[in-house]
Amino acid sequence: MNPRLERLQPYPFERLRALMQGITPNPALPLISLSVGEPRHPTPAFIQKALNQNLAGLSHYPATLGSTELRQAIADWIKRRYGLEAVDAACEVLPTLGSREALFSLTQVLINPDMPQAIAVCPNPFYQIYEGAALLAGAQPHFVNADPAQGFRVDYASVPEDIWKRTQVVFTCSPGNPTGGVMTLDEWKVLFELADRFNFSIISDECYSEIYHDEAHPPLGSLQAAQLLGRKGYSRLVSMGSLSKRSNVPGMRSAFAAGDRNLIQGFALYRTYHGSAMNPAIQAASIAAWSDETHVVENRRLYREKMSAFYEIVHPVMPLEKPEAGFYYWAKTPMADTEFSRLLLSSAAVAVLPGSLLARTAHRLNPGQDRIRIALVGSLEETLEAAKRLVNLITSLQEKA
Repeated sequence: MNPRLERLQPYPFERLRALMQGITPNPALPLISLSVGEPRHPTPAFIQKALNQNLAGLSHYPATLGSTELRQAIADWIKRRYGLEAVDAACEVLPTLGSREALFSLTQVLINPDMPQAIAVCPNPFYQIYEGAALLAGAQPHFVNADPAQGFRVDYASVPEDIWKRTQVVFTCSPGNPTGGVMTLDEWKVLFELADRFNFSIISDECYSEIYHDEAHPPLGSLQAAQLLGRKGYSRLVSMGSLSKRSNVPGMRSAFAAGDRNLIQGFALYRTYHGSAMNPAIQAASIAAWSDETHVVENRRLYREKMSAFYEIVHPVMPLEKPEAGFYYWAKTPMADTEFSRLLLSSAAVAVLPGSLLARTAHRLNPGQDRIRIALVGSLEETLEAAKRLVNLITSLQEKA
């Protein structure tokens, strides 16, 4: 057995199940789950149609690189979305089986196992695949806390130079999970300069890029930032995009990696041995999804409606910070986040994810402590009901205080 497996920690939802063991949701109320960030809006009919019409493709082995048509559809979308001058579909784009697979396997490509004490810099809180991918590649994660006093910004400039000297990979998540923060051009400038100085690569997780609340101001992307800063060929950068949240197709496991062609070339070689090739029918459905924006605009409208309605009900009794993007509220709790989550489930039959399970204690602080992640992925009616139950619980706690 690989001894590095022993360094892996249980996934947040495994820890959540253990935390809730013995807790019975209020039997008088139907359970509302706001703990998992799984989109539950209907999959658009035209995507389903494209999938069904291309099932004959199952009789062929797919190519690791994906079809020329899919790579071009992704490249065209990236150029439209971010106003890029050029994206080479042949050399700078690679379809992947969701972003989790890509985040993990690309990390194995970028970290040199022969480098002693290699570092992977991660935001904190974070998507746990960053940590697991780093550990299994032989690197040690170094966590940089998201500071609530700074709008949950991750201050990469605060990382000591001796850490940067050993860093091989930096993970970014913008828009952030769970905070909803979006990196600014100045923040990208700092990170790119550090990458050039210390010779590390950047993996930019942008799976929430299309869930934003102001149609006139979509979130800045990493490839877009690179172009704005005059960086040619997206040096040292790979951006990860996904259809799961954008198009409500998490079960399709369709995403992409795009950026530095040298890194993409190495990634493609690794995936040839890894056996990661996208189902031809999924490729056809993905082309349809990447080629249409109407359903994405409607998807954002649904999230915007829920985020606004939830805020109006809950904010007066439980102050909320409006996220820049995403479908989460990262809410402060009136007691320990784990205790509050158990109480919310037992008394109100509402499941949320305790923030401390999404973070690690770093620099004497767990930045998820006393916060919960609330995923507004269900219907508007379910969202309104959950908001009312949450308000009732907070009000009863205030009355008892």
